[in-house]
Amino acid sequence: MEQCIFCKIAAGEIPSATVYEDEYFKAILDMAPATKGHTIIIPKKHMRDVTELEEEYASKILAVAAKIGTAMKKSLGCAGFNLVQNNGEAAGQTVMHFHLHVIPRYEGGEQIVCWPQMETTANGREETAAQIRSAME
Repeated sequence: MEQCIFCKIAAGEIPSATVYEDEYFKAILDMAPATKGHTIIIPKKHMRDVTELEEEYASKILAVAAKIGTAMKKSLGCAGFNLVQNNGEAAGQTVMHFHLHVIPRYEGGEQIVCWPQMETTANGREETAAQIRSAME
């Protein structure tokens, strides 16, 4: 994709603070980080979101995220990390190229990944589960 900023970053056309790179992915520091060390893993091949993510990439990206997260804990002293992946504008995706955020979390740090909990019933959950299952058939 000629106009995709993540394609240009992955191809080395735009400079970035690279954390990790292999034949499938380039991982860079986020330019507007949620916390110190916030990294984005970008596939070198353009895929819009998780629904277009090819199996070969899907089977490898969590291992890369774990490697980066482990290195963050050792080097930055974070207590944990979040893996965040948004799909579609309504979900907060701002660049339409699949990417996975690895966000270091520090003791006493800000709450950055949270949502209000809805009240549900067992019957309501089963109805919703049935709707989703029927769409996968």
